[in-house]
Amino acid sequence: MSSITLRSDVTVELVKHNASDADVLWAARVSTLGDQAAEMNQCRDIRTGLTARDTGLINYLMRDRHGSPFEHNSMTFLVTAPIFVFREFQRHRVGWSYNEASGRYRELEPVFYSPGPDRKLVQQGRPGKYEFVAGTEHQHQAAEGHIWHACDEAWERYQEMLAAGIAREVARTVLPVGTYSSMYATCNARSLMHFLSLRTQHEQAAAPSFPQREIEMVAEQMEAEWAALMPSTHAAFTTHGRVAP
Repeated sequence: MSSITLRSDVTVELVKHNASDADVLWAARVSTLGDQAAEMNQCRDIRTGLTARDTGLINYLMRDRHGSPFEHNSMTFLVTAPIFVFREFQRHRVGWSYNEASGRYRELEPVFYSPGPDRKLVQQGRPGKYEFVAGTEHQHQAAEGHIWHACDEAWERYQEMLAAGIAREVARTVLPVGTYSSMYATCNARSLMHFLSLRTQHEQAAAPSFPQREIEMVAEQMEAEWAALMPSTHAAFTTHGRVAP
C-alpha cells in the first residue's frame, strides 16, 4: 500500500505583519512635514478610519507612481505549495526575502501535487497567444494516475537511498518538483503589488497577465490577507489598473 498523499491545494498563512494604510501616509508626508508627519498620525486613532484627505493622498501616490511610501511596512507569509511554485517565486527578488524548508537537513514528506478537477489541463494556441481549457474526464484521470505512479516510485527510491545511508541531499534528487514544501516569504506592499500584477488575472488590470494557476492560487490568498491590512492601499491599487507604483 502506498504511503504517499496527493493534494491539489496551496495554503498561505500571514504569520506576522507591521502594515497599515497609516504607514503609507506618514512615509509620504515626511516630504513636506518632516518629523511632524509621525506626530500627525499619532494625534488621532488611525483605526477609526481614514479621512478623505488620507485616501486622496494614497490614490495620488498610486496614480502618479510615487512608490517609496508603499515600502515602509512588512508582511511575512508561511506558504505551503509544490516546489515548482517556489521556483517561480524566485523571479521576484526585489523587496522579497525567502527561507524554505531544507531537503538537506530534514527528511521530506511524502506529499505531492496533482491537479484538482477544476484545474484546466489543455493548452491551446501558439506561444505568446494561448489559453487553457478544461480537460476531459479521461485526461484528468490520466494525469492523476501518471502523477501518482511517478511520485510513488520516486518516494520508494528516495526511502531506499536513505535506508542505504545515502545523504538526504543526494537522495532528494529523485523527487519531482511536485513535492510539497514550505517557506516563509517576507515582502512589503510595493513588492507585493508588483507580484500581484504579474501573478493574478483581474478584469481591472491595465495589462494582461497569464500566470500559472498554482502560483495564482498563492497570490490570491496573499492578496486577501493584504487587502484586510491595508484596504485603502489595496483599493487604490485596483482602481489604478493594478500596476505597482
